[in-house]
This record gives sequence, structure tokens and C-alpha cells, in this order.
Amino acid sequence: MTKGRIQTFLKRNWAYFALVPFVLFTLFPFAWMAMTSIETDEELYDMSGNAFILEKGATSSHYLFLLTKTLFKTWFANSLIVSSVVVLITILISIPAAYSLARIKFPGASTIGTGIFLTYLIPPTLLFIPLYTVVTFLRTANSLLSLIVTYPTFTIPFSTWLLIGFFSNLPRELEEAAMIDGASWLQSLVKIVLPLSIPGVITSVIFCFTASWGHLIYALAFVSRSSQQTLPVALISKLIRGDVFFWGALMAAGLLASVPVVIIYAFLLDYYVAGLTKGAMKF
Repeated sequence: MTKGRIQTFLKRNWAYFALVPFVLFTLFPFAWMAMTSIETDEELYDMSGNAFILEKGATSSHYLFLLTKTLFKTWFANSLIVSSVVVLITILISIPAAYSLARIKFPGASTIGTGIFLTYLIPPTLLFIPLYTVVTFLRTANSLLSLIVTYPTFTIPFSTWLLIGFFSNLPRELEEAAMIDGASWLQSLVKIVLPLSIPGVITSVIFCFTASWGHLIYALAFVSRSSQQTLPVALISKLIRGDVFFWGALMAAGLLASVPVVIIYAFLLDYYVAGLTKGAMKF
């Protein structure tokens, strides 16, 4: 390859080379978890060894322990149920709320929209105590219902704010034309606005699922029964005993727990990026 071709190649692909450090930085935790999850206990605690070289061979004992000696499958199912139901509740509430604030002109609409987003900024560490009173009143403590009731308090405000910006960027003429033909506000939303807002809706779905899947504080405060716990709480309470860490099982659980989120982002990443950029352009 001549010097000119090398220069041309570098000019065309320099951005990819610049991304290499960031890719390595992002993938390093997953590589570390993968290696740790298949190392033997003896090798894990051997400080003289190389963490990325399996000197004594790979083992599946940590995965077998996780799947047969713990309630990992139950915790996984609990997280999946809670996250899916929270996503459904959030979408059913945030879409009409955002549409009404973005399209129906009434006094205080902009202030209400800003107030909804500001509620998202309140940290859960301040809210779990009053929310525990609500959970106790509803008699849902120590059950998945307590999480299904409380998680929307941080997913609905953000999703509503995001969709307000997204709906505001759509041309009003499309809905006005539909209303001239006799369509109602609801019909305009369902038949015109939503099909054009798929990236924004998918962005909300991804955010809600990810936030619910990994949330810790409410799950830790409201649920103590092992069979009702979600993954974040169960893993730190069952695989960490005082100052004893079951590193192999923890890393195996971390890898398996990341699979649903990785799948969602892998298939919906383009919609996610489009939804964030368009939704942030106008409030």
C-alpha cells in the first residue's frame, strides 16, 4: 500500500480510530464480569494470577450455583414483570398527558409541563419515606404491587416531558386537516400523531424499562420478602454476606441481568437516538 493510499485511508477512518478508546472503556466492565464469572474460586482469590488468563481452566459452577441454589429465576421474573407493567402504565398516562399539554392551549399549560419535569428531579432518597406511607395505606408492602405503584412516580414525569417536546415538533396542519374531516382529538392522536411519534414513544419505553429494571431504593425499602424481591436488591442481599462477596456468582448474575437491557438497546438504538434528539429540540 502506497503512502498516498495510507493517508487517504487514515483521513476516511480517523473517527473510527478515535472511538477505539471509548469502546474499550465501555466494554471493559463486561469483559471483566465475563472472565470473573467463569474463573474457579481458587483462581479468583489468587492475587498473583492474571485476571484475563484462565490458568486453571473455565468453570460453570458459578452459573449453576446461581440458577440452582438461589431464587435467581424468580428475581429475574419479578424484575421483568415490574418493569413491563411500569412501562405500560407510564405510556398509557404520559402519552395523553403530553399530548394535551403540547396541543391543547389552556392557561398554565407551559407551567404545568415544567412542573412535571421538576418532579422528576426530586431524588428518590427524599420520597421513599412518604411513599412508604402510601404503600402501607394501600396494603401492598412486601409485594410487587408496591413497586408497580411507586416506580411510575419517576418514569411518568420524564416520559411526559420528553413526549411534550416531541409532539410540539410535529406540524399542527396534519391534525387540523384531520379535524376538518371530522376527527376528534383522540382520533388525531391515535391515527396521526402516534404513528409519527414512534421514535419518541420507543425512547420513553427504553428509559422506563431501564430505570425500573435497575432501580434499588424503592425495592430495598418496600420489599423484604425474598420471593418478591427484584434483581438489584436480591443480588446484594443474598450474594453479599457481611464482608464475604460471592464474586463469581455476582459477576454471573450481573451478566445475565444485563441481557434484557442489551437486547432492547441493540434493536431499538436508532429510535432511541432519534427520539432523544427530536424530543429535546422544543419544549
